[in-house]
Amino acid sequence: MSLVDERLAAAGLLPGEARRKRELFAGVDEALRGLTGRPAEPAARWFVPGRIEVLGKHTDYAGGRSLLCAVGRGFCVAAAPREDPVLRIADAGRNLSVEVPLDASLEPSGSGWTVYARTVAARAARNFPGLSGADVAFASDLPRASGLSSSSALVVALFTALAEVNDLAARAEWAASIRSREDLGGYLGGLENGRSFGALDGDRGVGTFGGSEDQTAILCCRSGEIAQYAFCPVRHERSLPLENDWSFVVASSGVASDKTGNAKDRYNRLSLAAAAIVGLWNRSTGQNDATLFDAIANGPDVPDRLRGLIRAVPVEGFAADFLEGRLDQFLEEALQLIPRAGDLLAAGEAGLLGEPVDRSQELAEKLLGNQVPETVALARSARSLGAAAASAFGGGFGGSVWALVRSAEAEAFRRRWAEGYAESFPAAAPESRFFVTRPGPSVVRL
Repeated sequence: MSLVDERLAAAGLLPGEARRKRELFAGVDEALRGLTGRPAEPAARWFVPGRIEVLGKHTDYAGGRSLLCAVGRGFCVAAAPREDPVLRIADAGRNLSVEVPLDASLEPSGSGWTVYARTVAARAARNFPGLSGADVAFASDLPRASGLSSSSALVVALFTALAEVNDLAARAEWAASIRSREDLGGYLGGLENGRSFGALDGDRGVGTFGGSEDQTAILCCRSGEIAQYAFCPVRHERSLPLENDWSFVVASSGVASDKTGNAKDRYNRLSLAAAAIVGLWNRSTGQNDATLFDAIANGPDVPDRLRGLIRAVPVEGFAADFLEGRLDQFLEEALQLIPRAGDLLAAGEAGLLGEPVDRSQELAEKLLGNQVPETVALARSARSLGAAAASAFGGGFGGSVWALVRSAEAEAFRRRWAEGYAESFPAAAPESRFFVTRPGPSVVRL
């Protein structure tokens, strides 16, 4: 076992997951040497995980809560400092590279992961003037555009590299606004959605109106636990252990859910609907509530008042039935289902999660309308095969489904689930991936 294996296994990755990272890091180190032109050791290496949204469908940007865990798949990253203000990045897995200036006026154009590279470079240069650059190489075993937060993991990886080589945590701008890992999660969520964070001014972001649950999970979750967080601002509510005899089997459907591409407008529509409800409330009451959760906190009669407003006052671009469904999904997911599921986990009753999780999946299908036939079928087939609970997760319109199964049965379950999917969806199956994981660590510095 190599030092990489040992360190990652000690951090909480399954043995097979840790071994795979050793192989990825070999390619990463070679790609970094190609960038730097010298055999020197990297300044630092990191494992940056993806995440599972256990529950919390489209709740974070509306101030709601989520149940989250990191996973044992993610980005292997190595970085070395540069003297000039340039970020050079190599994707070792696909033999691609890009060079991006650290320039606050840089536009987040391009396609694929280069959009995120340009966004990180521009926002970091805006908030932390005078940056030195970095050579960064990475490789990932996360399925791309699968709802497992590959894009947010890349953002965290690139910003972490820049922060390391520039010692940003020692700067006054950082100290004034970022005082904890939760704050950093909120800031990096703002980096993607373009919002300001504390005294750190925002910009255009990547064009999606999301929240910060992905970045928070990647930075803050702990091995063996499911974390309950609330958002806007990020607040840790409780940590819930998942016993070793339970594992997640994850199925990425093979239907891409790219929030800066094919799914962006549909994803943003759900976010804009939540904002429209808050706008309707503020105009009617004279309040200045920032999120849907803030509005609801005004009293137990607020949901009924909001339904009345939605029916009485037209909102351009949205049908009343759609807005009412958006409200009802948020209320039930954030205020009922997540607390109930969290209580079951706290009591050591993970095997009873099926009822609240099934209801969450039903709300996503009927009220959010963000499911595709592949994810609906995966959730249903997982339950029919004996999973204690199963749900689609992420932004939707493609992506992945998790199934909770006994660890001793996880590999056999994975094979049966994948075989059934291949028979039912032969067009999507070649791009699908099925793997077993446990709640893993947040970012690990090696």
